[in-house]
Amino acid sequence: MFKRAHYVALGSVILLLVVLLNLPASSASRLKLAVSSLFLPLFGVVGAAPSAAERATYQFLPRQALVAELQRITLENQRLVLLNRQGDEALAENARLRAMYGSAPRGNWKPRVAHVVGREPSTWWRMVIIDLGTRDGLLVNQVVMTSDGLVGRVSLTGYGYSQVSLVGDAGCGVAVVCKENRELGIISGGQNLVAEGGLVEMMVLQTGPGVMAGYTLLTSGQGGVFPAGIPVGRVVDTRSSDNGSTVTARVRLSAGLNRLEEVWVLQPL
Repeated sequence: MFKRAHYVALGSVILLLVVLLNLPASSASRLKLAVSSLFLPLFGVVGAAPSAAERATYQFLPRQALVAELQRITLENQRLVLLNRQGDEALAENARLRAMYGSAPRGNWKPRVAHVVGREPSTWWRMVIIDLGTRDGLLVNQVVMTSDGLVGRVSLTGYGYSQVSLVGDAGCGVAVVCKENRELGIISGGQNLVAEGGLVEMMVLQTGPGVMAGYTLLTSGQGGVFPAGIPVGRVVDTRSSDNGSTVTARVRLSAGLNRLEEVWVLQPL
């Protein structure tokens, strides 16, 4: 048999349920909020327990283990930085190659992309090494250029690498013509002016109205090596000699020979 106190408690619970069921919606919501707020501290303790346990674990780790973990994280960060830089360089190279393919030279030849893989300080303005050779069909005297203009010619070939003599080198004379007045000239070998930022000199036999600063120079097609119409450079200034019968012009090349990374090699079809 239930005792009197049990009946009183049971009646109280039933009465409370009846009251709760008949409360207005707004009053019921406020009551739920009040009751749940009583348990918020408990929820906070439960949520903080894992992070507190994790911090406590680190506190009990030996110093050697913490140093090793720090070194691992540092190395991983360095690896990610390196991968990011390699990705940036790959994107830059891809952009350069896309630009080159978009401006591939037209003519009776097949342009082949080559990478510049070597150059020496003593011959910086005279020659470079590219990563194509006889296995790729390269031959001596094949024309090398960029989308900006003439670079030079293949002067020596190996199986997997070739040497390129640059415009202005002793082994790379170039016959040119002024676009504006069709005056002919020649960029003779050994005329690199390294101190002037890679300018070269052109000799002109004065027969017409003359060459002036700002004139554009193209390959003339004479000489049997370079086809006509390839941009070579722009005249910076001129000086006369031999009573005006000859003119020497300083020329700034269209192709930046000091920053070559990829070049075209023109192979005949």
